[in-house]
Order: sequence, then structure tokens, then C-alpha cells
Amino acid sequence: MAFSTSRPDARSRTPEDGIARRLLDSSAQLSYDPLTEVDWETPLDKDFHGASPEWSTLYGTEYWKELTEAQRKELTRQEAASVASTGIWFEMILQQMVLRDIYAKDPTDDTFQWALTEIADECRHSIMFARGAKKLQAPAYRPHRVAVELGRVFKTLAFGEAAYAAILVAEEVLDVMQRDWMRDERVVPFVRTINNIHVVEESRHMKFARDETRKHLARAGRVRRRVHSLLIAVAAYVIVTSMVNRKVYANAGLDEARAVREAKANEHHKSMMRSSCSGLMEFLASVGLLTRPALFFYKRAHLI
Repeated sequence: MAFSTSRPDARSRTPEDGIARRLLDSSAQLSYDPLTEVDWETPLDKDFHGASPEWSTLYGTEYWKELTEAQRKELTRQEAASVASTGIWFEMILQQMVLRDIYAKDPTDDTFQWALTEIADECRHSIMFARGAKKLQAPAYRPHRVAVELGRVFKTLAFGEAAYAAILVAEEVLDVMQRDWMRDERVVPFVRTINNIHVVEESRHMKFARDETRKHLARAGRVRRRVHSLLIAVAAYVIVTSMVNRKVYANAGLDEARAVREAKANEHHKSMMRSSCSGLMEFLASVGLLTRPALFFYKRAHLI
């Protein structure tokens, strides 16, 4: 039996299929294999930072001013590893939500095939982040137990716009900071490569998440929209507040209690987070997901 390899007739495609086809084509043209693209062999050069210093949770504080350059570099390396570990945690949640969304759907659709392509990307990213954190000589940072259990509930129950908007939140926040890191020559080269790979491939994921959010919201009633707007905001709060584990300070040789205290009061870092999320907040507002209860959590996470 012969199988046709031609694409479905354009008249039978939905707008979503058109978007998915463009993403599939883009992925075929520009994707990376971190196992060969990243320099895993060269020993860690401790003369470099792990992230742009301006993104450190302590940058601009009195404690930061007291640190030696070596301490600052070690801190940013530990913080970068923590962000990577949080990224792995959420990418595992993301993969399960996307798989649930496409379960039993038509596998010949471009949208179905793009979803599997995205999951394949996330698998590679998680391995890349794990190897990167190990090379930064950091332990396995994990979110607080409460965050882990909330994530377990969220990935099981979230659907439609709640799932895709939460995916978008996590990806957008990482995207802005990683764009800074990948261009910063103070950052260790292999981390810059990791960030570049993630930024390029996640740009497609964010496009898909935005379109899926709009598509699902078009079918959502007022009550569902309000409930999901709050659920997305809570998820955003948990994700953002889990990015930097408090243990990074002790592992960098700092006074953990003092560092946590000064980081929580750091207006510079809060400003960086708000600026990184301006585009995200505009999108959420445009689709009606910035309700008053939701704003409470975005403000607590310093995203707005």
C-alpha cells in the first residue's frame, strides 16, 4: 500500500494548523542538539559569572557591595543553576499538560505534530539544563515541597487557557533574562550557548502558547475566564518565587539569613522582574486575564 506524503488540502486546514505548520517548518530549519552544540568538555572557568550580575537577587544591595568579585561570580553561578533547575521542574509540568491536551486528537494534524515537536524540544532542554547546572558545580536545587505539590495538582487539573497561559508566563520570564545572559561576555561561554539555544527554540513555544491561549479563551465563559485568570496568576507566583532557591547563598559561602533578607527587599531586582514581564502583562490584559484577584498575585511576585 502506498501512502501519500502530500500535505492536507489548504481548504481543510484551520488557522491553528497554519500556525503549527509555520512552527514545524521553522523548527526543521533552525533547531539545535545541545549534546553537540554546547562545550561540555572544557573545565569550568571560575573567572566568569553564571549570569549577568545585574540579574543577581543581591545586585545593588549592601551585601553585594561587600562581596569580592570571586564571591559575586560564585553567587551568579549558583543562581543560574537554580534557575535551570526550576526550568526543568516546570518543563516537566509543561510536557504533561501538552500531552494531556493532545491526547486522542488527530495525529495527522499539524497542531498535533507541533505539540510533539515542542515536547521533544523540552526534553532536550531539560537534559541541557541538568548538565549545565552540574558543570556549574551546583547541587540539585528543587522548589519548596509546597511548590512541588502545587505543581503536581496544577499539571493534573489545568486545561485550556490555564495550561497554555501558565506555560507562557514561565517561558516569557526566562526569555528576557536569558537574552541578557547570552549577550553578556562576562557570562561563562557554555552558559551563553545554553541560553542562546533556549531563546531561539522557546520563541516558537511562546508563539504557540499565545495562540492556544487565545483559541481556548474564545470558547470560555465569564466564570471560567475569571477562575482561570486567578489560577494562572497563582501559578505565576509559585514559578517566579521558586526560581532562586535560598540555599544558593549558603552554597556560595554567604550568610543565608542575611542574604535572604536583603534579596527580599531588593528594589533593583523587583524592577528587573517587572521590566521583563511588561510584554507578558500587556498580552494577559489584552485577552482579559488581568482581573483584580489575579493582579494581587502578580504584584506580590513583582511582575507588575
